[in-house]
Amino acid sequence: MIYTLRHRTTYRYGRPVRFARCTLRLKPQDGEGQSVLASAVTIDPSPATAVTRHDYFGIDALAITLEAPHTTFSVEALSTVRVERPEPPPPESGMAWEQVRDAVVAGRDLGGRAPVHFLFPSGRVPLLPEVTDYARPSFCAGRSAYGAAHDLMLRIGKDFRFDARATNVYTPLSESFALRAGVCQDFAHVMIAALRGMGLPAAYVSGYLRTVPPPGRPRLRGADASHAWVAVWCGAGWLGLDPTNGVPVRDDHIVVARGRDYGDVAPLDGIVSGSGKQRLKVEVDVIPDTETQDLALVG
Repeated sequence: MIYTLRHRTTYRYGRPVRFARCTLRLKPQDGEGQSVLASAVTIDPSPATAVTRHDYFGIDALAITLEAPHTTFSVEALSTVRVERPEPPPPESGMAWEQVRDAVVAGRDLGGRAPVHFLFPSGRVPLLPEVTDYARPSFCAGRSAYGAAHDLMLRIGKDFRFDARATNVYTPLSESFALRAGVCQDFAHVMIAALRGMGLPAAYVSGYLRTVPPPGRPRLRGADASHAWVAVWCGAGWLGLDPTNGVPVRDDHIVVARGRDYGDVAPLDGIVSGSGKQRLKVEVDVIPDTETQDLALVG
């Protein structure tokens, strides 16, 4: 499947911003079933500096500075991506989770994609005893790592309620776990903490998920959203699981970045000087090549 992706972020400030430094992570990743055919970013106002870098975890990041006073800041990323992933394996296939756990600890690979980097606590994913205890029923002796992770995914989807009002981007893991509610970021962080607590490396994946409008209804422009899910190391490689929707990752998921938690992969972060109050608007379109839509911006 080939997708056209449009991600537009607009900040409006109550007072002029004198200076801003931002990092953008909006370019989809190449590899593991994805090919980026085209990608471009438009920034207004034009940045004083713009430097592209490939970080330690393989994320393409654009670091910019804005040095002219402004009251509006917008970023639009347009990409075309081909996604062709193999079907996920049967849930109970592969190495036993205990074997995977022991092999990771004994491994010597310290490269950016090495699973050991995704085994330990990170800034937004502490290892909490109550989360590890929650994971244990999925990890019976000798069960495959993928089977245990798949079962954990289904349990989270059943036990947790999707509620955009229950949490925000800063809600700690302990609170979202206690609430048993949140959004895709919270679901992913809970699952990552549970897997790491059992000794399996787990990564936070940011990207997009294709949505399908109701039959007979047109696709609403800008109505899609960023999404997050989990990649778990199963011994032979990484496999994607989406706890929010209770499904393995297939061609409907488009990967932008993979890191230890949301802090590594935030689409846009940085600092501003002199903004006062601010308003944020995000518009996302994920359009398969079987559909057509005018992406021209409305003035």
